[in-house]
Amino acid sequence: MNNRINIATTDPKAYEAMIGLETYIAQTGLDKKLYELIKTRASQINGCAYCINMHTRDAMKNGETAQRLFLLDAWRETTIYSEKERAVLALTEAMTTIANGPVPDAIYQEAARQLAPKELAAVIMAVVVINGWNRISITCQTPLD
Repeated sequence: MNNRINIATTDPKAYEAMIGLETYIAQTGLDKKLYELIKTRASQINGCAYCINMHTRDAMKNGETAQRLFLLDAWRETTIYSEKERAVLALTEAMTTIANGPVPDAIYQEAARQLAPKELAAVIMAVVVINGWNRISITCQTPLD
């Protein structure tokens, strides 16, 4: 039995702040499939079962294929992701593993080449937000739906 707090019920204002960031990202026009790839990949790296479960299902609801989700952990080894998606996945990984060192210039520059400045800002914020959700879910041991 999980005896850890549920942020949504323990501190609704904190939860609402996170939802506010999600609302902001939704309003940027960031492609929903791309956003779900970001969420799923960061969640894989962080080992967040709750978020992997949620975002793979959400990705499929938004038209993502099972094959692309199955191969997401090995995206560098396949050609089924576009150049833009590859740039975003590389940036997602670099930001998620930032404790290993700063985001390499080459990764940032490729993302900047593939994305308009506002879209790049949305991607950066998307990575920040999912990493926050991962940390909440892992720390609070959020049970699977």
